[in-house]
Amino acid sequence: MTTGGTGTSSAPSALSVLAVDAGNSKTDVAVVTADGRVLGTARGEGFRPPAVGVDPAVDALAVPVKEALAAAGLTAVTHVSACLANADFPVEEERLGTALHARGWGARTEVRNDTFALLRAGVTEPYGVAVVCGAGINCVGMRPDGRTARFPALGRLSGDWGGGWGLAEESLWYASRAEDGRGEDTALARTLPAHFGLSTMYDLLQALHLGEIPGHRRHELSPVLFATAGAGDRIARALVDRLAEEVVTMATVALARLDLLEAEVPVLLGGSVLAARHRRLDDAVRTLLAARAPRATARVVTSPPVLGAALLGLDHVGAPAEAKERVRAFFEGGSGGGNRHGG
Repeated sequence: MTTGGTGTSSAPSALSVLAVDAGNSKTDVAVVTADGRVLGTARGEGFRPPAVGVDPAVDALAVPVKEALAAAGLTAVTHVSACLANADFPVEEERLGTALHARGWGARTEVRNDTFALLRAGVTEPYGVAVVCGAGINCVGMRPDGRTARFPALGRLSGDWGGGWGLAEESLWYASRAEDGRGEDTALARTLPAHFGLSTMYDLLQALHLGEIPGHRRHELSPVLFATAGAGDRIARALVDRLAEEVVTMATVALARLDLLEAEVPVLLGGSVLAARHRRLDDAVRTLLAARAPRATARVVTSPPVLGAALLGLDHVGAPAEAKERVRAFFEGGSGGGNRHGG
């Protein structure tokens, strides 16, 4: 969603882009020119408007934005390209776009869901589908003509299954039932509590319930699930296989919506769970995708998503291909993603 034309910004005469990748846990910001020079970068805290409200979330976002602009020697840019967590519906993109544009950081402001940043970071043109599996799971697709495909990605409320948090909860469910006799035996009943130095699921449940183990540490159980699956446990393997099915289902639905199911098209895999390249999950995703979209090519993206936000901004201002490659070389060469100095 693009906003512009009526803000209070004083954009520079030279074309420039403020790129923002704001996730739940951290925010990366970069200022780039239309010829591909990175003038300044900064890193800030997570972007969580549902938890703190839009204005406080944008206030927090302003800290790294002002730092990056200062490093670049600018007070505003031509175009703000912001890829934001929690922008799950177009109406949320519009509201957040209005809030960001009111800060006067750019003559125009475009807000997208942060999954688009990962997709654009992995391709040389805005073409393909990306599935992100980190704490949660999401999928988007785009074509150069501007068509997109997306999902609400609100968790179980919107039909999602998977992500590190969901895998941890499923693992706890099966392990609890295995220990008390309601379900099939699984090594998860032993490996999950052992991760926290405990002997039984009963002890682990009590510790989680009483806050002796902080709730946010549940995400640590996702790698335990993959390790248990790798050791041959049937329940753990079934959960990994189900995640592969979900990943490929989202990707193929997005491809179908964009009329790309029969096309040669990249399918990008990102987020902490998919980027870890767990062998069983990675193999299953590629096998299922080859059966359902034979001409699609799956690959893992590890480039910083702020690169994608920058490339989307350069697309918007009509920057040449060599400028985009210059920006890509900066971030993929290890110079970006949170550094405090210009390129």
